[in-house]
Order: sequence, then structure tokens, then C-alpha cells
Amino acid sequence: MCRGVDAMGSVVLGWIALLCFCGVSFASITYHLREEQPPNTLVGSLASDQGLPDTGHLYKLEVGAPYLRVDGKTGDIYTTEVPIDRETLKDCRNLFEGDPCYLEFEVSITDLMKGSGPRLIEGRIEIQDENDNTPQFPSPILELAIPENTYVGAHYSIPVATDKDAGSNGIADYKLSAGSDAANLFSLQVADNSDEKVPQLIVLGNLDREQRDTYDLSIKVIDGGTPPRYSSALLRITITDTNDNVPKFERSHYEGELAENTPVGQSVLQVKANDDDLGANGQVTYSLHQPPPIVQRLLHIDHNTGIIQVKGAVDREEVSLLKFSVQARDNGPQAKSSKATVTITVKDKNDNAPSIRIRGFGLVAHEDGIANVSEDMPVGTPVALVEVSDRDEGENAVVTCVVAGDVPFQLRSASDTSSKRKYFLQTTTPLDYERIKEYRIEIVAVDSGNPALSSTNSLKVQVTDMNDNAPVFSPSLYEVDFAEENQPGDKVLDVVATDADSGTNAELIYSIITDSATKGLFEINQNTGEIRVMNQLDREYKERYEFHVEAADKGVPSLRGTATVVVRVLDRNDNDPKFMLGGYSFSVLENMPPLSAVGMVTVLDADKGENARVHLSVEPDNGKFVIQNGTGTILSSISFDREKESTYTFRLKAVDGGEPPRSSYVGITINVLDENDNAPYVTKPSNSSYKFLQPLTSPDTRVEKVEAEDIDTGMNAELVFSITGGNPHGLFRISPTDGEITLAKEFTRKHNGLHRLVVKVSDKGKPARHTTALVHIFVNDTISNVTLVESLVGHSLYTPLDMDIAGDPSYERVQRSNILYGSLAGIAGVILVIVVVVVIRHRLQKETKSGYQAGKKETKDLYAPKAGPKSSKGKKGSPDLGRHYRSNSPLPSIQLQPQSPSASKKHQAVQDLPATNTFVGTGDNNSTGSDQYSDYSYKTNPPKYSTKQVGDHFQSMAGYHSTAYHHTNMMWTKGMY
Repeated sequence: MCRGVDAMGSVVLGWIALLCFCGVSFASITYHLREEQPPNTLVGSLASDQGLPDTGHLYKLEVGAPYLRVDGKTGDIYTTEVPIDRETLKDCRNLFEGDPCYLEFEVSITDLMKGSGPRLIEGRIEIQDENDNTPQFPSPILELAIPENTYVGAHYSIPVATDKDAGSNGIADYKLSAGSDAANLFSLQVADNSDEKVPQLIVLGNLDREQRDTYDLSIKVIDGGTPPRYSSALLRITITDTNDNVPKFERSHYEGELAENTPVGQSVLQVKANDDDLGANGQVTYSLHQPPPIVQRLLHIDHNTGIIQVKGAVDREEVSLLKFSVQARDNGPQAKSSKATVTITVKDKNDNAPSIRIRGFGLVAHEDGIANVSEDMPVGTPVALVEVSDRDEGENAVVTCVVAGDVPFQLRSASDTSSKRKYFLQTTTPLDYERIKEYRIEIVAVDSGNPALSSTNSLKVQVTDMNDNAPVFSPSLYEVDFAEENQPGDKVLDVVATDADSGTNAELIYSIITDSATKGLFEINQNTGEIRVMNQLDREYKERYEFHVEAADKGVPSLRGTATVVVRVLDRNDNDPKFMLGGYSFSVLENMPPLSAVGMVTVLDADKGENARVHLSVEPDNGKFVIQNGTGTILSSISFDREKESTYTFRLKAVDGGEPPRSSYVGITINVLDENDNAPYVTKPSNSSYKFLQPLTSPDTRVEKVEAEDIDTGMNAELVFSITGGNPHGLFRISPTDGEITLAKEFTRKHNGLHRLVVKVSDKGKPARHTTALVHIFVNDTISNVTLVESLVGHSLYTPLDMDIAGDPSYERVQRSNILYGSLAGIAGVILVIVVVVVIRHRLQKETKSGYQAGKKETKDLYAPKAGPKSSKGKKGSPDLGRHYRSNSPLPSIQLQPQSPSASKKHQAVQDLPATNTFVGTGDNNSTGSDQYSDYSYKTNPPKYSTKQVGDHFQSMAGYHSTAYHHTNMMWTKGMY
């Protein structure tokens, strides 16, 4: 027997055996089968006979080939094409009569559902003998010598026949056939000698060698089979001379021991037989009687001494027991013989090292000492069945088994018999092909002999790769810069994945996991991982592509690994700068200060970096405009004056920073918007002109039309006319839209004289600007003194605008005086009053006449200033207004009629004077402008007044008017009382 431990020690083995016991079935099954059965004969069914599972399990024959096979699903055991011959089976060749013949088998059961380790079933089949062998005599001619004086009834042994069959199929009987001449002399008797039938010839009559010395008989041997088998031999009987005594052995059974490996020639034992005869009849010769071949090969008997000696190398492991017969025969002429049985037990010596047999088990196949084991095999799965035996016996056969080295394998007991022990060689930790691809497992077996013998055997375990590793990209993120405007089919990059598996499990197929954004755009070589772009890329359309690539191995099932690919599209200068609009038109207010922003343009370049860095410039560059790069703001270098230039046009040029640079142009139009920076100016009538109206003029009569212009535009040029002064009696009205002045109501006596209408012409700008015009209207029956009228008009130009000039300035005073005089005269009487009134009215009428008396110098100046106090002489800057308005006409004082040519011509001359004294202002009805009629500032229809000019002129005139007001006040009050 054999004791086994693994390299981890008996304690670990014990625990492992305990834990794994449920995975192993120790079962011994015995079937019976007659030999020589035809192929596919059912021997037994493990599933049905033993209650083992018949589904979801795999049955595999481990031991029993080539005679047996097993159904992998049901466990049914069948015979094969190789016949089972009991007589030729190795373990049945040296059996003794009655010993059973067994054919051993082993079957492993693997649970395919749970994936647990296989179980081992051991069994044996008792091979029952078939009568398939014919009994045979040692020779076809058997010779037997009988002395002539043999007494009737004597027995002579005939050489026995042999039959390879056993039991009832062995030798059952012998029969003798003799001719008529010998039938009365001989008969046959079959004796039972322990385990065999011995034929004996019986002498029935007296033999006479001199009459006949030989007889030929036929002997037939028959076995006990059905049908019986038999054979025959010629039995030749020779009649010899008399030999009375048979040699007798001292013992009928000799036993001895023989140590194996005993040297040749060594005596084992000695047999001895005695013969009471004398001489040659008493000399005994020894021989081995029909010895088995093994005895013939190993032993030799000395013919004279009966000493049995070693003839060949004795190996207990080959034969442990020698049982044979020896024959003692005398040397008489009719030799007599006898037999004895010899049994020699071969004693063991520790001359055999343990035997280690490693074979495949379960689903693990072995070929040429190599076991291929899948890396995903569960821990504890047997990879081999180790069968350890020692051909020695006793302590010499007690074997200790270990797994040498640091390997993830151990031995676990599978079965234990008296002759050999079986172990499962199983894994202790998971196997990993990628870490270790093969193991050399060395198993050491040591027996307990003295000295101990040992042996080793090894198994190469190749870990077969399972597809347990997915392909891996390194790196997992690929980033590549790729220039736009490529050619379709250009290479972008290579991606590489590795697979720690091997074989087809490591063969990779690359593919792109497409999406809508990259479908059909990129293509990958499925074998090399080379990625190419199939279309031309445009960075301006998309500058970054991200997609996933996949590497799939060819394992079953296939495993996959992915990586991310980022393609950054690099820019080329393939785009012109582009203005947002095809043309720009800006509107700006005039009078904006220089370097004011007049507009902003936006220019884009779809490129990137320096290719998109745009420089702007003005073309043609006349210095009027500049452009701010970076903001696109257009600045003016000038102040705009719409009245000088209302529209500017030029181009902007945009140039990018690419190589070569690209450019584009856009047209710019600057429209100068009007600002209310010009006051209206009156073109008609002039301030120094007047209009003559008779007192009887009917209402609604057109008197005059004020015509004015404004060089601004739009609302700034829309004019509104109004009378702001000189119309205290409401005699006149003016159309606010066209400036037409009409008579509002009839004149009365008090309305005769000069009327000065202060007309305000305002635009609709914000703030509004205005100018003031003077419209003179002389109301009288006739114009008798044009010079006087002109003097009155000229004098009104220097009269403050807030003082009304509206008819006879002394009319009211005269009325008050008349009342006073009337009151005083009332005392004197009505007549005196009438006279006084007539005289006064007559005098007043004379004073108010405007004509000259021919040849008479004027004696009274109605408009001469009244002498003031002496203190007033020292006022500086006060003009001599009385002298200024005094007529300087050298002509004699004559009365001019309206119809006279001179009067007409004179009037015409007055009308032809240039426009006079247009007063301008901004929102102030009392402000005045430049006096075009005065000597200080006289301009005819100026095209434009700047704000500064208007303001300065207002200031210069303000002081002058304040002085003029003092004198005119004196002038207009002269002669009032």
C-alpha cells in the first residue's frame, strides 16, 4: 500500500481532501461478462445500475481500453472490436485453477452544469470463461513403458492434457480407444488429483514382451464445455522387462522460499525419492514434470540429487509463487516414476522503485506527456490521475508521494487499494495563461524499504489560453492634429491594441464605432488599425472630430476593447476675410468733433489663429477717416458739415495674417445727418423796405409775404412764421406756414403812420432756431414825403424790438390835450371851444403832414431828440440818432405824388436795397442778430451763420441798442405836450 502527501503537508492535504470529498465518488462496481462477446455487447449501465445521473454529465473511460468503451451521456459500458480473451488477459495468465479473472476499469463523471471536478468510479469485470480452447496433450504421441511381468490391475500414469479454459470448461474426461488385440489388455481410469484429472492406464491381462512388445492406442481428452471440445493423441505402449518398485518421495508436497534476485545456481530446496529396487532399478532420476514456462525459465532440478536450483533471474514482481510437480523415475528397464508437488514462494526484496503513472483524466487529455489545461479551469479541478504503485510488497511497497517544487498543484487521494494508490493532480490556485504559460510538475514517490528507493515522473502542463482578456489600446485616447484641405484617402494615424491572450484569441479586428457625425468620413484597416480620412476636411465646417475605435479579438465569445480618437483639424488660410454685410451705410450728425466714432464694421475670418487675424485699412486714405483694428470702429478725422458735404464714400480693406495673405473689400457710405445748426434767414422783404397801404384798405388784403430759407434739412428746415411785435392793435395777421401777411381789420385815423411788424421765423429743429425780420407798413392816404418815410424806416431799425411802432406816435397825447383844452375852454364858452379845437386840429394836421413845402426849409423835426440834461452829454458810445435820421436830401422840398415818376423811381430805389437787418436767435424772442443795414455789420444774404458768429453779434448789438433806446425814447416823446 502507499501513503501520499502533497508538497503543502499532510495537514493541508487533509483539509483539502475534506473540502473536496464531495467532488469525488469512491465506488467499486463489479460486472460479470463472458469472454469472447461480440462488439457493442452491453456490460452494464452506470447510470441505471448504480443510480448515477444520466443527464448533464459526461462519462469518460479512463481505464479499460481497448476492450471497453463507455457512452459519454448514459455511462453504459460496451465491448469493442477487440475481443476479450480470458486466457490472454495479462492479469489472468498465471491464475491457478478456480481463481477468478478480472478486467479492471475506471470511469470519470464530470458535471457539465455545475462545472465541478470529475468523480472517479472504479470497477472490475469478472471475465467468465467460455469454452473457446480445445484441450491438448503435451505431444501428439504419448509413450508409456510397461514391464512384461506387470500384474493385472496395475496403474500407469498417462501424461495429462492441458486446457486453457477453466472450471467446467476445463478437462472433464479422457477416453481410450484400442484395437481388438489390445482391448482385453488395457483400459483407462481417470483419477481426480486435487485440482486436475489424471488419466491412468490399467493393465487388464498378462503381458508378454516376447509375443508383442508395443501397442498403439488412441487416447481422447474431452473438456466440460457446451458443446464439449476434445483432441486425441497416439498412446504408444512399450512392453519392457520387469522393474518391481516405484520411487517414493519422502513428502508428497514440498514448500520452499526463494528470495528474488537470488543469483543463478543458488539452491532453493531438494526433493528426495527412494526406490527399493536394487541396481539400476533403484537408481532415481529427478525431473520437472510438465512445468509451466515460467518454472522452466527460472528453475532447474539436478537429475541425480533432486536439488532445485535457480536457473534464471527471479523477480517477485513477475511471479510471486511457483507451483509445479517434480517426477522421480528409476533407471530400470521398465522405469517406474512418481510425482510430488513443489510450491516455492518468492520473497520480496526492495528492488523496485515506486512506479508513477500519470494519465489524463476527465476532460483533460494527455498527449506525449503533456496535459493541455484551460486557464479558466476552476480551482481544484483534476488535471491528471496519478497512479502510484510499488511492485515490491510489505513495507517495501509503502510509498510516500509528493509534488515537488513551488507549483499551484497538489495531490488528492482518489482511491486506495492493496496494490496501488491513485491520486488526483489538481490545481490549488487559478491559472493565468498571460502570467505563466506552462508548468513542469514533478512528482516524487519514495518507498519505505531499507534502503528506500524513489522515483520521479513529471508532467508538462500547458495552460491553454482562454479568451479572458479584452484587447487594450495604449493609449486609450489618441489625439492627432490633421490639416484641412487634405486629399481623400490620406492617412490620419495608426491605432494599436494588444491582447494578452494568444492564438486566435489575440488576433484583432479593428473597426470604427460610427455615429452620424463621422459615418463614412473615416475608415480603418481592420487588420493594421491604420485610419484614413475618406473626404476632404474643412476646419471651418468642423474643427474637431471625436469617435471611438474598437478592437475585437477572434475568440469565442469575442471580447472587445475601445479607444477614443480625437482629430483636431488644423487651419489653412483658405478663407477670405468676410464682412458681415455686403456694404455699410452709417448716418452721423454733423458738427461731431474729430475722432468721433461714426460706425462699426464686423469682419470675420473663418480661419483660425494668424490666418484669422485681420488688419483693416481705409482706401483711399485721404485722412478723413481712420479705422480701429480690433474693434472695427470707424473714426472721423474731421468735423462734419452737412451743408458742405453730406455723403462720404470709401472702401475698407481687410487683410488676414495668413501666408499668403487673403483680402476682401467692403464699401462704406457715411451719410451726414442734419443738425439744427443754421437759423433761418429772410430773403424777402428787406428790413429797410416798407409797404404802403391806404387807410381804406379792406381787411384780408394781402399786405406782404415774408420769404425765408433754412439751409438745414428736414424738420430743421421747416419754418413757422409769427408776429411777435409791432401789432398792438391786431391789425395784421401772418400765415404761420407761408409767411403771408394780410390785413386783419380796418384802419382808423389813429392807425395812420408807420407800422413795424416784428416777424419771427422759427424752424422746427430741437432746439429750434429762429430769426427776426422787420416788415414796415406805411399807412397813409398818400406818400407825400418819401424821404421822411425812409427816415422813419431807418430810425425804426435802431428802435428796440420790444417798443411798438404802430401808426401816429402822438395821437393819444393829442386826444388827452384836447380834453384838457376843452375843459378850460368850456368856461369861456362853447364858441371859444369850437374855435380852439378847430385851430388846434388845424395845427396838428399841419404838423403831421409828411411832405415838404417847396422852397421852405423844415422848421420842425418831429424826430429830433429832446435836449437832455448836461449830465447826459458825457455818455460814451451814444450815436447822434437825431442827426442819423435827419433827411440829408439836397433836393428842394417838394410834394411828391405817388403817380409822379420821381416818386415811383425813388420808391423803386428803396425796394431794390439789399435785404436789411435780419435778426436771428435761438429760442429768445427778445434776442437780436446782426444789423445788416448798419455800418457795423452789413452782409447781403449770408449763406450761413455759425453759432459763435451769431452770439458775438448779438452781444455787440445789445449794448448799442440799449443806448439807442435812451435816445429814441426821447425822440418818440418830443412834442407830446
